Amino acid sequence: MKKILFISGSVGLGHVSRDLAMAEELRRQNPDVEVSWLAASPASEVLKNARERLLPEADQWANDNIPAEDASKGGAFHLSVLKYLLLARKEWENNVEVFRKVTSKERFDLIIGDETYEISVALKKGHLLKVAPFVMVYDFVGLDSMTKNPMEKLGVYTWNKIWAKGYKTPSRYVDLTIFIGEEEDIPDTKLGFLLPNRRVWARARSLQCVGYVLPFQSEEYADKGKIRERLGYGKERLIICSIGGTSVGKDLLELCGRAAPIVRRTMPDIRMILVCGPRLTANSLSIPDGVEVREYVPKLYEHFAASDLAIIQGGGTTTLELTALRRPFLYFPLEGHFEQQLHVAGRLARHGAGIKLMYPETTPEILAENIISHIGREAAWRPIPTNGAQKAAQLLNQLLTGNGERRR
Repeated sequence: MKKILFISGSVGLGHVSRDLAMAEELRRQNPDVEVSWLAASPASEVLKNARERLLPEADQWANDNIPAEDASKGGAFHLSVLKYLLLARKEWENNVEVFRKVTSKERFDLIIGDETYEISVALKKGHLLKVAPFVMVYDFVGLDSMTKNPMEKLGVYTWNKIWAKGYKTPSRYVDLTIFIGEEEDIPDTKLGFLLPNRRVWARARSLQCVGYVLPFQSEEYADKGKIRERLGYGKERLIICSIGGTSVGKDLLELCGRAAPIVRRTMPDIRMILVCGPRLTANSLSIPDGVEVREYVPKLYEHFAASDLAIIQGGGTTTLELTALRRPFLYFPLEGHFEQQLHVAGRLARHGAGIKLMYPETTPEILAENIISHIGREAAWRPIPTNGAQKAAQLLNQLLTGNGERRR
């Protein structure tokens, strides 16, 4: 039996869904593996519900959602990733100690970290001893400055310089780097002055682009009528509004609520459901009558599949799910969030999926107009490849069994 430690890091719920998909596929390809998990809430609750082996030390794993939500304060629908990274330093120090405790108590044959930069940095700096082959998973390359603030520009440059350092030589700490996406999703731009081009960096690091990892097979959700019937929806025009796994998008949900009565003047039969997620309560929202509110909804992608339109925050996983399901959607990248503003939006533009709207420029009337214009539209974009879990599991299994070439 091969023992794997899987650390589901980052913010929200999108990463844990893809991590589960990779773990399930790895077990399908190699039944002789045992996967143990570290993750903070709300990802830990998802793992418990999936009956995964969550280690007791998961209760000590710091919750990155808290500094992310703190970094969003002071501005409506705004999140500075650089500010989040600065606020998360204590959480990262804590996680390094928890990791040290877990790996000193139990031996693992493979360790996988989904955006666990704290572990990668600690290994590189010698603050942790490497005790097993280590795999990093992520879906963007490098940070970007979203303002003209010189301190932000300096912080981004410093981070990217650390990221790029020694990229031409094999890493002694990371044995395999998995990129969730296609090479075209990596911007063909430099990391900074005198720093390498991002795609050149990716090739030099033997970044393994596996495509897109989703927790479902899109062909199983092609029949919208059948999905609606199973979920208890009727023939009304259904709009699902979601902000993901943090409370950062509260303003967007309230904007959707204010647009609903305006839409009903033209479309009396709409049914709008606001999904708060696990870190925002329904009674914290200020919305008009006639708009439904739900808190955490497991397998939210099924409700997206049943919808005539989705309105969402511009998160990477949610936008991919809707692209794969071929349902029309409006998306709002968080202000100041370079990944959503540039990387996710760039990928969606390449696929031709979704309608991008900016929160500061969108009134309830403008949102209502976009809802009326796009609800129920047929998808015009081509299907996207969704076999990333299988490709990732093959790479992991090769590394685990020693049959694959070591990837930097």
